[in-house]
Amino acid sequence: MIAVASFSRLVALTRKETRQMLRDRSNLVVGLVLPAVLILLFGYGLSFDVTDARVAVVLEDSSPVTLNAVAGLAGSDYLSPIWMHSMPEAEAMIRAGEADAILRVPSEFTRDLSHGSGTLQLILNGVDSNTAQSIEGYATGAITNALEHLADRGDARFGDAGGITLVQRTWFNEAGTSTWFLVPGLIVLVMTLIGAFLTSLLIAREWERGTLESLFVTPVRPLELVLSKLAPYLVIGAIDLVMCLLAAKFLFHVPMRGSLWIIVLSSMLYLLVSLAMGLWISGVTRNQFAASQMALLASFMPAMMLSGFVFDLRNVPLVVQVISQALPATHFMSLVKTLFMVGNYWPEIAKSVVILSLYGVLLIWATRRTLAKRLD
Repeated sequence: MIAVASFSRLVALTRKETRQMLRDRSNLVVGLVLPAVLILLFGYGLSFDVTDARVAVVLEDSSPVTLNAVAGLAGSDYLSPIWMHSMPEAEAMIRAGEADAILRVPSEFTRDLSHGSGTLQLILNGVDSNTAQSIEGYATGAITNALEHLADRGDARFGDAGGITLVQRTWFNEAGTSTWFLVPGLIVLVMTLIGAFLTSLLIAREWERGTLESLFVTPVRPLELVLSKLAPYLVIGAIDLVMCLLAAKFLFHVPMRGSLWIIVLSSMLYLLVSLAMGLWISGVTRNQFAASQMALLASFMPAMMLSGFVFDLRNVPLVVQVISQALPATHFMSLVKTLFMVGNYWPEIAKSVVILSLYGVLLIWATRRTLAKRLD
């Protein structure tokens, strides 16, 4: 009888907990939606493979011999050649991020090849060291395959693939280390975590405690309340930013080719956006647990997975690319990596600053709306 009573209590308690879980939508989101998102994200949306890498091919020698030698690039599934005749134009493309590599065919290539030795120059965009290494392998393989195919057809000039030397150089990341690529991205993650996650609890905590209603009878305006909540965390974020910059400079020896002031000001602008996003989430949910979970799902995880921190966004499906462009973290990630690795590239700076400013204004306005003086 004792065992039967114990089992009945267990069933009753289980039934109660099940009903409580079904009523708590935030638990269902974490337990069911989050795993589904992760499965789809890692299994379908993200990839380490490099496809359609943009290679600017500068043909200073456009003889049939040259065209045959580089024909393998057009037949590769991994490379997308852009045919050009000017090296300065190609250099401008790689600085703007519109090309991942430059393959230069010098004007004396055909003459040198007739003497048994031709030289090609491959310049790689080293901001993403993993992508650069992949492109180097694909380009070398494509040229070698083309030469072997021509040799099989009986062209004596291509009888020995070793007769062509591929001289490789890496721009923006001469050391070829992934640390230079990852450390600037960590600034984005830290600013996102400090901003969105911490402030996501502020307004929700006051709603739960009932202290926010008491402010409604005071002359305090919603915008003043929003700015007062942002100010302390801007100071904390500024301290964290200084720590990140000191670590990047003295611990990891990452170059800072852009202006330090632009790096600091743009980082503080993104911090403001993250703080405003956290406050908006807090004002909408009015529940600390739900706000913290939504902050992770809407800010930190997308910043880590969909901003270009680890994965090359050009290698993911179009729908994922569209979603990533709607994230503030994506634009700041591109900006901070450009400032660290490339320098003051003003078109990228202007575009990212304008986008982040619009996000900041929109989120502060939306947060102010959640704090309108009304009782539900």
